[in-house]
Order: sequence, then structure tokens, then C-alpha cells
Amino acid sequence: MISHRITDLMMNEKILASLRAELNEQTAQMQWSELERYFAGGTLISVAAELDLIDVGARIAADDKASVQDWMKAELLHRVNDAQALQWLAQDALLWTVVVKPWILVQHERRVPADAAH
Repeated sequence: MISHRITDLMMNEKILASLRAELNEQTAQMQWSELERYFAGGTLISVAAELDLIDVGARIAADDKASVQDWMKAELLHRVNDAQALQWLAQDALLWTVVVKPWILVQHERRVPADAAH
């Protein structure tokens, strides 16, 4: 039973690593003015600066409900709200983005993981 769990965890980490690599290549910066229509469509998800945008995207793509629920409860992950939209509109903010259909994840300040900073 324990060896089965370890195998599952190893498989999940391989899947997450593959998703992270794929999403990292698809990450881009976009001006808020380019994203407004997606906000109007309700598909923009705000990722807090303290989270790794790529990891969040990978966990959403892998259907990691527990992590997503934890982040939502901690208000680190949520649909972009009107106050954020107005602030970003006033600044025409430059946001990091990655698409995890049907969502577009956005982050105002992207945290670079320590292992990627080298």
C-alpha cells in the first residue's frame, strides 16, 4: 500500500514537471488593455504574487483540487474582481499570463522560483 502511494506521488511529480515545462514556454506578459475582454468574459484568474504562476497553472491542469481550494480559501487565487480591474486599467498594468483552458491566469508581480533564478 505504501509503495503504491510512493509510485503515485512519483507519477504525479513527473506529470507536474512536464506541465510546468510546457506552461513555462507559454507564459507571456500582456498589457491589461489586451486582457479586458477576457475579464468581461469572466475567464481571468488572479494569482497572488507569493505563488508561482507556473506551479498554479500546472496544478490546475492536473486537477489538483486540494491545492486550488487551499489557495482560494487563503484568497491567493480568485477571479479578477472589479477593484483589481479598475486599478490595472488605470495603470494599463503589465501582467504575466498563462492559459490553462478555460482560464487565463494573471499575475501582476511574478515570483521567480529560487531554482529558476540561477
